Amino acid sequence: MVARRESGGRSTLKTRYYLLSATFSPERFNHIVRAHWDVENGLHWVLDVAMKEDQARNRKDHGPENLALLRRLALNVAKLEPAQGSMRGKLKRAGWDDAYLVQLLAQFASSQMR
Repeated sequence: MVARRESGGRSTLKTRYYLLSATFSPERFNHIVRAHWDVENGLHWVLDVAMKEDQARNRKDHGPENLALLRRLALNVAKLEPAQGSMRGKLKRAGWDDAYLVQLLAQFASSQMR
């Protein structure tokens, strides 16, 4: 799609691409949609449900970006723990049990050293 913008007596043309700007086979389109929802369900849903990210009230300066980074770090650390159980359960246990938290962090550190 070509978009035309006029501002201050100047006119600019810009080509814009959208998901459906190209023709895909049904199999390829299915793959694209599933890949999108895999990210949405695998990361954003967990951040919202397990960490209540959408209810965060920090809005000033670099606070939102810093806390988002820490949430993702905590999520990655908890994912490395092989025990069965919910993500929320692992995060709560890490908050309550210092020994478990140290175990998670040590496991994360050892995986980073490889």
